Amino acid sequence: MQRDIHHQFSFGQPPEVVWEYLTDSELLAQWLMPNDFKPVVGHRFQFGTKPKLKLGFDGRIYCEVLEVIPCEKLVYSWKGGLSKENPSLDSIVVWTLIPTVGGTVLKLEHKGFKGLRNYLPYIIMERGWAKIGKRLYKQLITA
Repeated sequence: MQRDIHHQFSFGQPPEVVWEYLTDSELLAQWLMPNDFKPVVGHRFQFGTKPKLKLGFDGRIYCEVLEVIPCEKLVYSWKGGLSKENPSLDSIVVWTLIPTVGGTVLKLEHKGFKGLRNYLPYIIMERGWAKIGKRLYKQLITA
């Protein structure tokens, strides 16, 4: 069984501004996590946060940029667990930006939560992404 996370956020800013917050490493760190991201297909990067060893997480998320369509779509792999070599979560994050009359709709799809071992990460990240979307909203309204 596979579970996927879907969230949708609305912002009053145009897609170009939202895109900058998705792809500029420093801005991304303000609302998501410290990183070494570059919006270049094939670029391998990491997000870093506090480890949760009891939950099987070393505090690193290992990623690779898979698709970049400026101001429209960003896709990257998202792997985490106790080691880079043997991740317990091997998933994909898809950001889609849709221009609206009043700004931008940002869709998030985090897919690939397979099997029972990824049920707890799915629950944690389902809630986590909702909170992260609110942090992005706060960053954008104060920009």
